[in-house]
Formats: sequence, C-alpha cells, structure tokens
Amino acid sequence: MSGNYFVYIVTNAKKRTLYTGMTNDLEQRLVEHYLNRGKEKTYAGRYYCYHLIYFERYPKPGMAIDREKEIKDWKRAPKEKLISDFNPNWRFLNKDIMQWPPDPDILSR
Repeated sequence: MSGNYFVYIVTNAKKRTLYTGMTNDLEQRLVEHYLNRGKEKTYAGRYYCYHLIYFERYPKPGMAIDREKEIKDWKRAPKEKLISDFNPNWRFLNKDIMQWPPDPDILSR
C-alpha cells in the first residue's frame, strides 16, 4: 500500500499550542480541525488548533505513524526547531495547499 500520508503540526492563532497528527488526506483533516474549533472533546478543538505550520509526506502509512509518534514524544523546543527549519516565520500554510477558509458548502455537510 503506497500513497500520500502526512505528519503535520497545527497551532492556534497565537501559536501557543501545538498539535501533531497524521492523515492520508491533509486538506480534509484541516477542514475537520477547523470544524472542531472550540469543541472541548478534542485537544485541537479545545485550543483552536487548525493553522497548518508544518508537514511531511510519506509513501507508506507505517512510516508516517512512526514519525508522528516520534514527534509527539518530543518536548516543545525540538518541535519549535523542526517547525522553524521548515517554516522560519511560522507562517500559516493552509492557503498554500487548499482554498482557505474552507468552502461554506463543505462546512455545512
């Protein structure tokens, strides 16, 4: 099984909270995080983490899962370095990979 699998980091507007995840559909996952904003049941939702600041692509799911676990085990400082090496200004990348904010038709589903 091969394809596109992503490890990603999203943050909130003030860049205080980091959430690391893995998905095979990065655009859809960003929409889901956006829809969950403010929802206490999810970590990313509770802290309004839907701004993409980092991602890596892998051809196999196991590789992405292993990398996600590795990054999740790190303290904040190594995560900040990883992000800064990839995205020095911590610019929100959502608009670079998809229409942002998401289409209202998608949001109403």
